[in-house]
Amino acid sequence: VVIGYGTVKKEDATGSVQAVTAEDFNPGAIVTPEALISGKIAGVQITNGGGSPGEGATIRIRGGSSLSASNDPLFVIDGVPVDNDGISGMKSPLATINPNDIETFTVLKDASATAIYGSRASNGVVLITTKKGTKGNPLKINYNQYFSISSPINQIPVLGADEYRTLVTDLYGENSKAVALLGNANTNWQDEIYQTAVGIDHNLGLTGNLFNQPFRASIGYTNQDGILKTDWMGRWTGSLGFNPSLFEDHLRININLKGMLIDNEFANRGAIGSAVGFDPTQSVYQANNFGGYFYWKQPNGDPITPTIYNPIAQLNMVDDRANVQRSLGNIQFDYRFHFLPDLRANLNMGYDISKSEGTGDTPENAPWSYDKLKGGGNHTVYSQDKKNTLLDFYLNYVKDVESIKSKFDLM
Repeated sequence: VVIGYGTVKKEDATGSVQAVTAEDFNPGAIVTPEALISGKIAGVQITNGGGSPGEGATIRIRGGSSLSASNDPLFVIDGVPVDNDGISGMKSPLATINPNDIETFTVLKDASATAIYGSRASNGVVLITTKKGTKGNPLKINYNQYFSISSPINQIPVLGADEYRTLVTDLYGENSKAVALLGNANTNWQDEIYQTAVGIDHNLGLTGNLFNQPFRASIGYTNQDGILKTDWMGRWTGSLGFNPSLFEDHLRININLKGMLIDNEFANRGAIGSAVGFDPTQSVYQANNFGGYFYWKQPNGDPITPTIYNPIAQLNMVDDRANVQRSLGNIQFDYRFHFLPDLRANLNMGYDISKSEGTGDTPENAPWSYDKLKGGGNHTVYSQDKKNTLLDFYLNYVKDVESIKSKFDLM
């Protein structure tokens, strides 16, 4: 099994370590790595963040330990710890990796297995290992394509238009102002905001040998709509791994490079609550200068604020987009000394850099941002640049002494 500072035999592992390999992953058109192991590891709770494309998950190893600090585990991808704070404009920090490139997940639960990472590992560590080439194997090309259709399986029960009219009439009387405000439409607002979402995922992988040394390269593309209208994600991923062995396998080198380009369109989730509470007797559209959508208005024609707003207007009149570029990689040297094979030196140098930009636009004629005096609407711009670098070095001496039935392992 893989632990923080290399690999050990399962019978020699003193800590709590659990591994899930590609053979046991959840099948299907999976977009985020967390979904591969949902329900697969005892003591690890994975809760999906929602139905939005590329939505991350909440992972808890043996529950939470803090009321105010983060309870998230530390993620380590091919030896590179990933920033737990996340990236602006990106829903999941693990979306950098295409799930088709992952070979194993290893969960380290206790102090002995996670000690090398220090306090960052207080909530456990999830090690992710990607697929690699094998020495001597011929060139192999692997192509996967997944197609998915998603739809909401249930709705919150609400009154229909006729039931709503009957309720208002019974409460206030047939000739009341409340009844006069009712419309003639029959609108199921939850039907209006949701859609049947289509997703497609492509992944092309090449595995073989270059100069008689194993390598693997892959490229992937994901395009997925959300079940909430105006929700969308488009993602390109690429990876390259080169794993040469030199000096009669005394020196092993692992080179890993990964890159990702993701575009997100975020739907206004306030429309979900509005769809549950909005008047079902009103139509979606209305001829006016507020985007052409029905809105509650004052006698002078200005919109009433605050109130429940037309959920379709909330979706179509808000434009929230983000673009994220990210790359992470490392080079690791593992040298087993010629004059003392029981002693090995390990040097690991890595990086994790990202650049994100996002915009949010609401027009001045949106009823919820209307301002007759100052002009309404808003335009939000944000950007973020992150850079993390890594330098690890350790010496490890392992010696079996059969005469005294003992094993020495010094770090």
